[in-house]
Amino acid sequence: MFKPLSKLNESTIEKGLGAVTRDGLTSQTMASLTSGLFLVAFAIKLGAPNWMIGLLAAIPALTNLIQIPAIYLIEKYRNRKLITLIAVGISRSALFFIVLIPILYHKSIFQSLFFLVLGLALHSGISSIAGCSWNSWMRDLIPQKRLGSFFSRRMMLTTILGILLSMGGSYFLDFWKSINPSQELIGFSILFFIGTIFGLLGMVFIAQIPEPAMIQSKDKINFRSVIKKPFQNKDFRNLIIFLGSWNFAANLAVPFFMVYMLKRLNLSMATVTILTVISQIMNIMFLRLWGNLSDKFSNKAVLRICTPVFLFGVFLWIFTTLPDKYILTIPILVFIHIIMGIATAGIALSAGNIALKLAPQGEATVYLATNSLVNSLAASIAPIIGGIFADFFANRQLSMTFQWLSPAKHITLQTLNIQQWDFFFILAVIIGLYSIHRLGLVKEEGDVEEDIVINELIAEIQRPIRNFSSIFGIRQIIYFPFILLTKVIPISKKKSRTKLT
Repeated sequence: MFKPLSKLNESTIEKGLGAVTRDGLTSQTMASLTSGLFLVAFAIKLGAPNWMIGLLAAIPALTNLIQIPAIYLIEKYRNRKLITLIAVGISRSALFFIVLIPILYHKSIFQSLFFLVLGLALHSGISSIAGCSWNSWMRDLIPQKRLGSFFSRRMMLTTILGILLSMGGSYFLDFWKSINPSQELIGFSILFFIGTIFGLLGMVFIAQIPEPAMIQSKDKINFRSVIKKPFQNKDFRNLIIFLGSWNFAANLAVPFFMVYMLKRLNLSMATVTILTVISQIMNIMFLRLWGNLSDKFSNKAVLRICTPVFLFGVFLWIFTTLPDKYILTIPILVFIHIIMGIATAGIALSAGNIALKLAPQGEATVYLATNSLVNSLAASIAPIIGGIFADFFANRQLSMTFQWLSPAKHITLQTLNIQQWDFFFILAVIIGLYSIHRLGLVKEEGDVEEDIVINELIAEIQRPIRNFSSIFGIRQIIYFPFILLTKVIPISKKKSRTKLT
């Protein structure tokens, strides 16, 4: 049952892919109920300061450093299925530390936060071992030509489930608070317990996935080769630099979106959930489309479209306050969540697939783990920096006002107000633009010019958008970021061609 197979027939692979999808659904149940909005809200209820919110966001990425020793484990025992199962069982059981906080440690803020960090660190750290073996395992199991379509369908199903669970969990917490106002934290504990049980249930489906036997590497694995070899491959080195800088930029801003809405904008859990659901719905609508485009053209082509749209969404966050909530706050938030949901679908799908595609067969463990190492360092440092300096920037702001003075009237209009997390949003955009530049140096088979993919994209979305609504405004909201790209990209191409000549 746990022994790797030297050959897999088509029927075995198809059954295995079905089990991969079912595991994705149970894993999504666990993630939806034990992380994200619920975990951030739980930490805030416990009294976590800004720097600890940043630490909680950094822990999953920081613990990925354990993937380096995990490589030795995989290469020594060469049984990725067994390693994954053991690591998954231990890591998901560690969530019980968090489940028990409202019951055993709620009277002490120090103890509550200590066990919150401990539980998350153990869960994420041991999960990284499972992730290392899982990535290598999937690289050898899933046919390369189906990477985009398979993972887009899997992500679509898990995202739909995530939407339902987010809404259900939010309504449950509101209901629980209404009937047990003094035991609000117990409601979170119930959600975390359900998520943990489903996470452990996923082990049943992991056990049903066949494992292809690993190709024997000619080189003996040592720490120096683990670090150096992927960087000696020019294409993969460029990919690592792009993904590393992108993860730093994204994690400088994204972990604080929910904190920003809950604390700075003082939005309710229900409102934040609705906005999150809007983003996830757009994610679902575009996942299959991005998967088809990545298979038809390349992952790089999809990334070159989605990354600028994502950065545009990050930049818009600074306009949600002037300096407080105002009439356009909610409309801007809705628009941000629409375009970032679209962009995130393509980035999440293509960033993972391009690494799988460029990693040489037989050496995927080393390449993917090194890539994960760099990304983890970038993704862990960024939110820690954001959390530490959030209070520093809380007392600083940059504002611009428009004034009209006349004998009869004195009108002052606030046009821009930047404070606290806004500074990190702007910095994230600047670093993200550098990251897009590095993406241009990555070479992938099947890559084409952006305008070809954009034209194909617009043609694909016209049909469902027409069926979805005849309201011109809704179409324009979705078309806008991509139409904008058609104006910007040709200019940047001309400039780059001029430099080359």
